[in-house]
Amino acid sequence: MPINRLAMTIYKIKNLGDSMVKISPSVLTSDFLTLGDSIKKLEDAGVDMLHLDVMDGIFVPNISFGLPVIKSIKAHTKLPLDVHLMIDRPHRYIEEFAKYADLLGFHYEAGSDNEETLRKIRELGCKSCITIKPATAAEEIFPLLPLCDMVLVMSVEPGFGGQKFMPVALDKIKAIKVECERQGLSVDIEVDGGINAQTAPLAVAAGANVLVAGNYLFSADDMSARVKEIKNL
Repeated sequence: MPINRLAMTIYKIKNLGDSMVKISPSVLTSDFLTLGDSIKKLEDAGVDMLHLDVMDGIFVPNISFGLPVIKSIKAHTKLPLDVHLMIDRPHRYIEEFAKYADLLGFHYEAGSDNEETLRKIRELGCKSCITIKPATAAEEIFPLLPLCDMVLVMSVEPGFGGQKFMPVALDKIKAIKVECERQGLSVDIEVDGGINAQTAPLAVAAGANVLVAGNYLFSADDMSARVKEIKNL
């Protein structure tokens, strides 16, 4: 899809509801030797937050980074930190990550007491997020929606960047959007995986208002221009 059509699609959809489209760039695909410079460029480009993928090599078959890196990032940016825990039994680490996260999310499938974990995140002063894998039905998290500030729908299998967008995510986004409206809830819907000029308008049309972009931003010669194209500011 040409980028001008992408911008027009997002512009029209943004004006149908109360929430503007937000961009949460994933730093997982960045060059960590120049991460500080990349974050500065993203700040200048007007992104809304930073998406930080924490992987433990158990819940997902990959290891990324943890608290020391997040603590360092927190000290050098004013952008909110959107921390995505892809770890086993995340309830064990909520208190530590809450010290640095602005929005703290974990996987529905990760073996926690999901209700209690969501409550604890809020008690610790963070916004709460529940995340679902591509194989998890949207309906499974409906009872948890009143405890969520955001829901993250994975449009790829969690664990690695650079995967292709899975269209099954679109029906889930639609279903979650409808259920939030039915329950009278104001919940952000985030989508993560394979977001680019072709898939971003599809996700937004389905009801997502927070887009996680990794390779699409960090592979660009001009990240600022690409952010502006997506957001259509």
